[in-house]
Amino acid sequence: MPRAQNTNDGFELRESPEKGEGIFATKPFEVGNIVMVGIIEEVLSGNHSHASQISENEHVLHAGLISKVNHSCGPNCGIRVNETGAHDFIAMKDISVNEEITFDYAMRNYAIDHFPQQCMCGSARCRGRITGWQDLPDEKKKEYEGFVAPYLLEVDAKNSCEGGDGYGLK
Repeated sequence: MPRAQNTNDGFELRESPEKGEGIFATKPFEVGNIVMVGIIEEVLSGNHSHASQISENEHVLHAGLISKVNHSCGPNCGIRVNETGAHDFIAMKDISVNEEITFDYAMRNYAIDHFPQQCMCGSARCRGRITGWQDLPDEKKKEYEGFVAPYLLEVDAKNSCEGGDGYGLK
């Protein structure tokens, strides 16, 4: 039996096949709708599997169920930074009732090195492993336009000027 949480908000935590837990829609969302509102719970001293990068060198933990949203290489949500600096999840595609809410972890983190080698998202467009923004091909970055954290674009611009990786490495 699924554990219902936040059903009034349009989503709840449930068991997700082969992923443990995930967040599922309890109402439909249309492209552009805010699916989940981000609230920063804690500023972290570094990056980890549930951390959200909110600037080039700052990571936070979001409150509520946002940290339970699973990665997908073919996501139905993207990121928009709200007035508090937290990440809201925005529907990139129409989402139906009982559909799992997903996003690409590369939409918020420039570098990712704390997940297993093999991605288990199950998307037909799976890259094979969970990567950060720095490792996305240009066509994927273009596809995600308007649905990624703006500092990722700033780091890319900085890198193209400096010829480095955004972390002082060349």
